Amino acid sequence: MMSGLMGSMASGMAMGTGMAVANRAVDAVMGPRQTEVVHRHEGAPGAAPASGVCQFQHDQLNQCMKSASDASVCQSYLDALKSCQQQA
Repeated sequence: MMSGLMGSMASGMAMGTGMAVANRAVDAVMGPRQTEVVHRHEGAPGAAPASGVCQFQHDQLNQCMKSASDASVCQSYLDALKSCQQQA
């Protein structure tokens, strides 16, 4: 049993080494691979701060979330805030 396990490990290491060498060879011929990250909402403001009309509902929801151990308790406050934001 140990010989099968050791053989599998040696085969895996050889395969990994071979792939690493092949990747380096491809990078040497074609140049290194580059990854570019594009941020779609860069510079855009996050969630707009609740002000004016819906401030009261926003404050109630925040107060509930701070004091409640279960977020589902605050569902009515969230519904009220969403309704207010849709009307605004």
